[in-house]
Amino acid sequence: MATVTAARSNTRNQAAQRAQVTQMPTYDWVALDKRGKRMKGSMQSKNATLVKAELRRQGMNPQNVKERSKPLFGGSGKSVKPRDVAIFSRQIATMMASGVPMVQAFDIIADGQRNPRFKTMLIDVKQGIEGGSSLHEALNLYPVQFDELYRNLVRAGESAGVLDTVLDTVATYKERMESIKSKIKKALFYPVMVLVVAMLVCMIMLLFVVPVFAKTFQDAGAALPAPTQVVVSASQFMQSYWWVVIGAVVVGVVGLVQGKRRSEKFAHFLDRVMLRFPVIGNILRNSAIARFSRTLGVTFHAGVPLVEALDSVAGATGSVVYSDAIKLMRDDVAVGHQLQLAMRQTGLFPNMVVQMTAIGEESGALDSMLFKVAEFYEEEVNNSVDTLSTLLEPLIMVILGTLVGGMVVSLYLPIFKLAGAVAG
Repeated sequence: MATVTAARSNTRNQAAQRAQVTQMPTYDWVALDKRGKRMKGSMQSKNATLVKAELRRQGMNPQNVKERSKPLFGGSGKSVKPRDVAIFSRQIATMMASGVPMVQAFDIIADGQRNPRFKTMLIDVKQGIEGGSSLHEALNLYPVQFDELYRNLVRAGESAGVLDTVLDTVATYKERMESIKSKIKKALFYPVMVLVVAMLVCMIMLLFVVPVFAKTFQDAGAALPAPTQVVVSASQFMQSYWWVVIGAVVVGVVGLVQGKRRSEKFAHFLDRVMLRFPVIGNILRNSAIARFSRTLGVTFHAGVPLVEALDSVAGATGSVVYSDAIKLMRDDVAVGHQLQLAMRQTGLFPNMVVQMTAIGEESGALDSMLFKVAEFYEEEVNNSVDTLSTLLEPLIMVILGTLVGGMVVSLYLPIFKLAGAVAG
């Protein structure tokens, strides 16, 4: 155990040293080749003299070598997104399948990168490979962009000698996961934005429209109906304590985010509440099952042992409730229980999913069955999002009509009352 820990520590130290070595400035250069043709490019080096020496070694005459200025904001460029990692995985898988050596493939991909941060990452990983590390060890330099699941799949591919196939599978997997995430964001973004717009409209009316009517009612000296009095009182409160309302909203949002991030119990409670929401809860549940099935299918197909695969899958579901359940399943499988039995004990997986898993275990085709489950629930997510959009359209009209229309009607009630008194 001590030997394993020491080896891991040594690997991390070597990775850190390589990361420090590769944090060199980038130089943009202009040079003339042997034909006198003007060439330009960029190169990482310790100083401009070494860049010129390298250009001369390549048979070029340096004309101008200048260190690339760093951005004023953002330092190392835009962030690396999962889609970038998916594209990289597809590119390197294609090149390796075509017989391109891994180091050369990294050079080609890095040269074509427009994201400076990702380019630096690829160069760091490439230099780690050149230093004798395997790909999955070199990827330890960037555990956020290349998570444990990604590295485990790469390690399994390297062990089985099918790294190009595994990387292609990983690319497809990441593309599908990003598609599901975008569907979830679309499903949640629409109602949230409607509520935000409704709140903004109400605030504008309470701050700027209602006071005009309230002044008119006060000058008329008429008794206000109950709905109008409520709106006028709300307007007066907003004018006096608008900062309290905005502060309460900000504190509430920040409190929810930080509470979910810092407290496992609160995150579990919030996630369970969301899973019980009509329609949206169904989307989140189907999404978690689709992610679980797709991720476990990919890892198991790549040759990762089931217990280790479940350990990697737990964080890929996007749900704290399902993540905790998968960890319990991992413990059950580790002591000899079948996967389908462990799934049944959680009470979170539909009977169809459990039955198809049981069939997959008995027939020795667990990965194929999991892929079929994933495809079914991915389609369910798509259909549920479309259904939600259809249901929200009339619901939005009702919400806006109730909030804004109710305020407008309450403001005109005293005018109708005065008009009736005058007519009488």
